[in-house]
Amino acid sequence: MAHFAQLDENNVVIQVIVVSNDNITDSNGVETESIGVAFCKKLLGADTNWKQTSYNNSMRVRYAGIGYSYNAELDAFVAQQPYASWTLDNATADWVSPLGAAPALTEAEVEARSYYRWDEDAYQADNTTGWVLETPPAE
Repeated sequence: MAHFAQLDENNVVIQVIVVSNDNITDSNGVETESIGVAFCKKLLGADTNWKQTSYNNSMRVRYAGIGYSYNAELDAFVAQQPYASWTLDNATADWVSPLGAAPALTEAEVEARSYYRWDEDAYQADNTTGWVLETPPAE
């Protein structure tokens, strides 16, 4: 089975459908995206826009989710920007914080089930604080 993402006029994914491999295979038995796109257009409208996507991330960096954008320059599906201060890493098509990855947790923090969350308001206030350590109450 193949999967195809329908894009709106802004290249945002609005649906993903499953298409039988029989509907994307040429006369030589080779699966071809353009045949799948033609099938999708015949099924759901000639004016629709489609890109193939893959559950195993073998194309376009990651599987297309509803609300993701298709970035033609990167040939990748990109999740929505999580925070205004985060920027897109063109090498990975992932959003990164202006402070980099969250700090590593200590063994004690892991045992306490602590985690870091991003605080955009704190970052906007001083441009140095963003990752905030959270620890759930002990049971």
